[in-house]
Amino acid sequence: MSFINICRDNTDPFYRYKMPPIQSKIEGRGNGIKTAVVNASEVARALDRPSAYIIKYFGIELGAQTSINEATERYLVNGQHDSNRLQELLDGFINKFVLCGACKNPETAIIINKDDTLTRNCKACGKKTLIDPRHKLNQFILKNQVTKSKKTKKSATATANVVGGGVTISDLASGQKTSSRGGLADDSQDSVNQDEEFSDDDELARKINAEAQALPEVDPVKDDDWAVDMSEEAIARRAKELEGLSIDDAKKSLSKYEIFGEWLYRADKSDLPSDIDIYKKANELEIVNKSNTLTVLAQCLFDENIEDEITLHHGLLNKLITSDKHEKAFLGGLERLVGLDVPELITKVPKICMALYDNDLISEETFIKWGTTVSTKFVSDKKIVKKVKRAAKPFITWLQEAEEDEEENESNDDDSE
Repeated sequence: MSFINICRDNTDPFYRYKMPPIQSKIEGRGNGIKTAVVNASEVARALDRPSAYIIKYFGIELGAQTSINEATERYLVNGQHDSNRLQELLDGFINKFVLCGACKNPETAIIINKDDTLTRNCKACGKKTLIDPRHKLNQFILKNQVTKSKKTKKSATATANVVGGGVTISDLASGQKTSSRGGLADDSQDSVNQDEEFSDDDELARKINAEAQALPEVDPVKDDDWAVDMSEEAIARRAKELEGLSIDDAKKSLSKYEIFGEWLYRADKSDLPSDIDIYKKANELEIVNKSNTLTVLAQCLFDENIEDEITLHHGLLNKLITSDKHEKAFLGGLERLVGLDVPELITKVPKICMALYDNDLISEETFIKWGTTVSTKFVSDKKIVKKVKRAAKPFITWLQEAEEDEEENESNDDDSE
């Protein structure tokens, strides 16, 4: 079965949040005709919402009665409704009850407030956005509150990745294992019931998951104060040091990041491998989830056209930048690129920062902290670091002022209430 982006307006092939498309089956005839939503449970699991919410939403929007049996996972909507129509309705449900109203991320939880209003609490950006209280589904949710025990609770991040029965293809490629329910087995997630069986009937999905479980564990790579120098001089120096060694010995003498950087480095950026090839190479070297990989990418992926190239490689970068640590490592690589390799880019630093900001790759908090502190972690020459930060000052000042204005507006709103 093919999988689609949870937010279908997002056409990025690297978009991490996937779900199976709605499957429906027409049953009965005449006045007794009904539509069975065959995979409602799988879709609900991907959205981290109860199946009943989705089916009831369909009934409200179609003006039809519904039948919900969670014990047998049988969900019916009166009338004849094809899969395309139900998928369109599901998009409406996702926009109103799943996606964050601020950042459009599906990692949200519905919170019931004391005044019986509903808000979406976003685990990605931290914002709480109000769900339209006029929609009839609100009353259904209030009357059918769902509580989850710690034993079976799963994060939206885990449930939203459902390719191959609970794991994306890229996650399988990176060697991540699947849980017994088909979700990713991640130490950061809450534990799930290990007695539950994987119930996907798709033979290919079962084979992929079996292969993923058989993959060896990835050895941790030390991720301390490290930065690889990918300048032409450094590459030439390392090549000279390796002269006389066998190919195997030479490979052992280089770190995984140096191997990745020298594979990636191209004087002619038009000759770069594709984003998918870059991802596969990082996975092959077992550094696909490491923050230092972003430092190498920042230094090797761009040239004087960096503003356009950031947008061009947005899918890859968005896939790899998954934490504050990754964001800081990427900015550290840019310090090396601008300060050491391509100093003519120094005047473009504010525009580079704006391109990263517009593409939602670096958060405001990380930008402000980076722009207002001087560290020699990535570039040892403090003068160069200060030069880069001075160049970024107009953008950082703009961010700070925008943040202050937002806080002032929120304060005024609170006072008016």
